[in-house]
Amino acid sequence: MTIEIDGQIYYKTLEACERTGISRPTLFRWLKEGILDKSRKTRRGWRLFTEEDLIRIRTEVKKIKIESVSPKGKNDKT
Repeated sequence: MTIEIDGQIYYKTLEACERTGISRPTLFRWLKEGILDKSRKTRRGWRLFTEEDLIRIRTEVKKIKIESVSPKGKNDKT
C-alpha cells in the first residue's frame, strides 16, 4: 500500500521489493553497504521509497551479471 505525504507517493519496503524484483534482505544489505542511498523513515522507523528510489534500485539490479559456471568436476573433452 502506498503512502502519500505532501503530494509525494511513497512505497513501503515490501512493495518496493515486489516492484523491483529483489528480496528484502538484499534491499537492506544494499542500504547498509551504501550501494543505495539511505531511504526516508517514518516516526515508527519504517522505510519509505519514492518512485525515483525504485528506479535507482532497478538500475542496480541491471548491474548484476549472472555468470555461467560449469558443474564441478565436469570438463568438456572433445
